[in-house]
Amino acid sequence: MPAVVDAFAEAAAGDGIVLGATSFDWLCEQGHVGLERVAKDRRDPAIVAPVIASLHALDAIFARLGGDAAVLHAARENLLLAVDLYHGPTGTIIEVDGAEHLTSARLTALDLYPPDTRLGFDLEELKALCREHAPTSDHLSRGLAAKGFGFGGVQRERAYHDALKDLATPAMGHPPVIRIAAPDGDGAAAYARHREALLHLSRP
Repeated sequence: MPAVVDAFAEAAAGDGIVLGATSFDWLCEQGHVGLERVAKDRRDPAIVAPVIASLHALDAIFARLGGDAAVLHAARENLLLAVDLYHGPTGTIIEVDGAEHLTSARLTALDLYPPDTRLGFDLEELKALCREHAPTSDHLSRGLAAKGFGFGGVQRERAYHDALKDLATPAMGHPPVIRIAAPDGDGAAAYARHREALLHLSRP
C-alpha cells in the first residue's frame, strides 16, 4: 500500500472508519471488456442499463487515450486491479490520488464522462486540479511503457483505470467512488480536509 494511502487509512481509523484493500472480478486487466463479460454473467436486470452506458463511455475514453483494444481482449481476466481503500459496511471504494493521477491524460478522460454519471467527487474540481498540476505531473513516469498503451503509456493507462473505477463501480451497484486528491503526498492531511464528509461512513 502506498504511503499516502496508508496514512489516509490510519487517520480514518482514528475516527472509527475501518478501511482495507480489496479487488473485484469486474475490475481486471481486461478493462471494460472484462466489465462487460462479468456483467453478462451476473444476469442482473438492474445493472444492464448502467453497465451499457459505462461501456460506451469507457470505449470512447480508451480510444481517445490511444489504447489498443486487441490487447484488452487478449488480457488476463484473473489479473485483478486493486482499489486503494474499501469500506466494507457500505461497499464504498475510496481512491487517494497523488500527483501522478492529476495529468493531462486524466483530464482527457474526465472530459468524456457522461453528464449523468454518479460520482462521489466534484468533477469540475478534479478537472481544475488536473489543469493545475499537469504541467508538472505530466513529466512523472512518462517514459514508461504500459500494456495496451505502448511506450510512454503509463499515464494514459492510469487515467483509463481511474475512469474504469469511476464508471464501473456505480454501474455494478456500489456507491460512487470517493476520490480524495493528495498531490502533496500527505495522506493524513488529505483525510483531515475531507473528514466531515467521510464521517458518515462510521455511522449506522
